[in-house]
Amino acid sequence: MLLVLSEEHKEHLGFLADVDPLVVGEFGRIAVEFLKKGSNPKIYEGAARKLSVPAETVQHGVEGLMFILTESSKLMISELDFQDSVLVLGFSEELNKLLLQLYLENSKEVRRILSGLAPSLSHYHNLEWRLDVQMASRVMRQQVKPTVTLKLHLESGDARCARVLQTDPATLQHLIQELERALAEVKSNHCRRILRNIK
Repeated sequence: MLLVLSEEHKEHLGFLADVDPLVVGEFGRIAVEFLKKGSNPKIYEGAARKLSVPAETVQHGVEGLMFILTESSKLMISELDFQDSVLVLGFSEELNKLLLQLYLENSKEVRRILSGLAPSLSHYHNLEWRLDVQMASRVMRQQVKPTVTLKLHLESGDARCARVLQTDPATLQHLIQELERALAEVKSNHCRRILRNIK
């Protein structure tokens, strides 16, 4: 799978072809640090003074490197695909090798950082259910009204919470059919291909 770079990204990364490869290596280190701790404009200004370029140019270069590292790590691009992806930038062979080395050295760290940024969602812990049926009443002598009450226990980290849901059997049956259809879809070849690329 190749990484797709927009014209804007290519323009921002084009600045890296004009600087020393050691500077690009330092920009890569800064990009990983910014992923961990956030952006710091003072670093852009200091690097811009040393290179005699506008701070915005340095910022775009570092952000372009961050984009390449995060997207490549997220998609777990192979070495060959990474090299093919950066070929469109028109960099020298030495700079392409440096970018590949930067990607290989930092991909696990970047994936760890990105997984830490993902929202923590509650997940299933337990389910209790009860079926209530009103057999008859003075008002409705012939009508039976069943209700299903579900108590869904969720877990998020160390915290647990419970949600109470109530529905009729027809709606519950429809929900079950939709969930079974979704599970069947996950087993399809198309979904497997997508999930393989996400991981």
